[in-house]
Amino acid sequence: MTVAFFSGRSRRAGAALGAVSAGLLVLAACEKPTPLATVTVGDSSINTAAACYNDGKAIKTADIQPCLNKKAEKVVEIAMDDKVRFGVDPTIAEHGWTLFINGQQAEQEPYKKTYRTIPGNAFFSTQTGETTSDTQVSIVETNGKTLTGIWHFEFKKKNS
Repeated sequence: MTVAFFSGRSRRAGAALGAVSAGLLVLAACEKPTPLATVTVGDSSINTAAACYNDGKAIKTADIQPCLNKKAEKVVEIAMDDKVRFGVDPTIAEHGWTLFINGQQAEQEPYKKTYRTIPGNAFFSTQTGETTSDTQVSIVETNGKTLTGIWHFEFKKKNS
């Protein structure tokens, strides 16, 4: 009868190799996080992951409107005279992004920089000129004619 004896060094090397293999399996099962979008008002910043994101590929046409209609999880209070700063991950800016207000596209051309500022009063009037006290603002990543990501924020008008 033969018994194989391994030195302590061999056992440690085998254990380390097993741990690395197990770690790689766990990492392979993880989903890659979506890029973040950030809104800053004054000294307060709020960021969010995408409500809909297909890893940079087009969102299915049938999924776009339901995603645009999802309620925002992040709420930002804004006074009419505040400056609202939008920041996006460089991967979003690379493709281009635009703002949607209450599910409707607010601008025609995609913006290709990671940062921009818009006055707070731009978000609290309707198409008919009436004022509103809350608005859903969505950052929408585009890649040509296709939408590839949607991030939502709810803006609430701060009482002065």
